[in-house]
Amino acid sequence: MPALVFGMVLFAVPEATSIPVEFKDRIFFLIVLCTLVIPMVTIIGLRLSGTVKSLHMPEVRDRRVPFLITTLYFILTSWFLYQKTELDPVLWLGMAVICTSVVILTVVSFFWKMSAHMTGLGGLLAVILVLGSKFPNFAVLYPLLFVLILCGLVASSRLLLQAHRPLEIYVGLGVGFLVCWVGFSWIWA
Repeated sequence: MPALVFGMVLFAVPEATSIPVEFKDRIFFLIVLCTLVIPMVTIIGLRLSGTVKSLHMPEVRDRRVPFLITTLYFILTSWFLYQKTELDPVLWLGMAVICTSVVILTVVSFFWKMSAHMTGLGGLLAVILVLGSKFPNFAVLYPLLFVLILCGLVASSRLLLQAHRPLEIYVGLGVGFLVCWVGFSWIWA
């Protein structure tokens, strides 16, 4: 989800950040690498080593190590962007907001199985709505429709696969939405 959020911030709403056009591709690649590729490769490595029994992580205890590692990657990415003082603070602040929702997800996952998929989608939904309210040039309709349909499809598939109960899906969506709505509204206040 950070890739989708920053893809919109960097490319769909160019006025949302002061990053020069020639650097946007590199920054986007860095975010995809640090928040998607490296965590995915690490979790697959954990599965191959036997540390994680299944990539589906059906039990609460199966989620602890992968979520902690993913959280560490998100924190390090936020810290790295913060250290680059020449970059627009929107980058590290946005990453810190996303990181906050991941930290909450990880803490909750030590006790209960909140939906990580819906947490990410709730955050993406909030970012689209904040961008639409703060930047009049952003055509919010199609991204909003896409994410609403995606939320329905993902929530339905999680229920059909019996990966989550409805409350786990609603709480995940709500946490992601609330954290990102408050955080990104503050960033672009």
